[in-house]
Amino acid sequence: MTAAIKTHDSSHFALPVQVVNARVTYKNAPIHLLEKFTFKDVEAAHRAFVDKAGVDECVILQTCNRVEVFVAAKNADEAKVMGQWAEAAGLEKKDLASVEVSTGKEAVLHLMKLASGLDSLVVGENQILGQVRRAFEYSRANRYANANLAAIFDRALKVGSRVRTATGINKGNVSIASVAVNLADEYFDDLKTKRVMLIGSGEAASLVAKVLKNSGVDFMVTSRTYERARSFSETVAGKPVPFDTALNMLGQLDLIFVASTAPYFLITYERLQEAVKGRKDAVMIFDLSNPRTVDEKVATIHGVKLINMDQIAELVEKNMRSRMKEAHAAEKMIEGEMKSVDGMMKRMKAEPVVVSVFKSVDAIRERELKKALSMLGKKAGSDDNDAKVIEQLSYAIVEGILSTPMNYLRKEIEEGDMESEELMKIVAKMFKYEDEKKQQQQ
Repeated sequence: MTAAIKTHDSSHFALPVQVVNARVTYKNAPIHLLEKFTFKDVEAAHRAFVDKAGVDECVILQTCNRVEVFVAAKNADEAKVMGQWAEAAGLEKKDLASVEVSTGKEAVLHLMKLASGLDSLVVGENQILGQVRRAFEYSRANRYANANLAAIFDRALKVGSRVRTATGINKGNVSIASVAVNLADEYFDDLKTKRVMLIGSGEAASLVAKVLKNSGVDFMVTSRTYERARSFSETVAGKPVPFDTALNMLGQLDLIFVASTAPYFLITYERLQEAVKGRKDAVMIFDLSNPRTVDEKVATIHGVKLINMDQIAELVEKNMRSRMKEAHAAEKMIEGEMKSVDGMMKRMKAEPVVVSVFKSVDAIRERELKKALSMLGKKAGSDDNDAKVIEQLSYAIVEGILSTPMNYLRKEIEEGDMESEELMKIVAKMFKYEDEKKQQQQ
């Protein structure tokens, strides 16, 4: 099953467990295929990965541009993870060819870039950070994400926020609709008080409508058939107006967005010249159609400001170039964070051994303490002051002896290489840590 899966591996990253990320994104699958990979029941999907795929932790992220699964386990089986995804989403074996899989360091690095907006369709977009946070919080609240995934998701969310604060990666509008509405907002003193018309009912028009709606701007919408305008207003936004009525209102409008696929001019020079005759206030028109549906000659009419797609596209490209420059700074920040995460994961790897050593020695302390107190005719935990002093002394001796070597072990594991791994194994063997693990598993 995994033969067709694109895999990135990193076996030298010091994770106490194996982290696997399986994803299908806009990069390698069209939207209609992405929909096939989505989980209709997210709660059931989380539960199935934990119960049937043999993983300890799971986070599922679903957006319009991606479906991703993050899992953590001591011995994660990629084939089982993929098999469970196929079963939960009703996929066929051939569909798995679109899945990309990363493990270890590469999985963590992908999450860092994802939260920072470097893996988005629009570089630096803000929405993905909130989507990652909500997906993680859902898994943590329902106990599907524990110490291991919590550690890397917390770091990823922090670096994602820091990247946006310290760089300009999310500055400047990079969508045609956002740039157009932003220009209109800069042109008028108060856009919310203006009479706005949107001509069109397709994808481009819906993007403009969403930006206007999110900006709190009321607007009218029209299309060549009233039914389309009405349906558009119900599903997207805007107050529907019949097309002929809209054309007769041109002289009363302050701002017009035209985003249509009509093969002819919807706003002609003659019609607009007659409509604005005697008007004192300016009219702003955005022609977002391809091909253009506003006669370019209207720009010569006094009081009319026309902005076409080429002008907006130039601004979008400028903003995008600026974001790409900032992306390099973001990658440097992520690189530094990855070193920090590596150290953190190494500490987590050493911690069970350290805890085991303290437990092992403390058991000896407690045993010998009881012997000593018994010989003195005293009992541990009693109100006898001498017994209390001896007990505190036993704790202090253990702490004094173990703290320095155990802190040294932590530091060596965090900063060291394969030799440090061997050191940890020796310490574990000396204090029978392996035997203890086996007993717990029995």
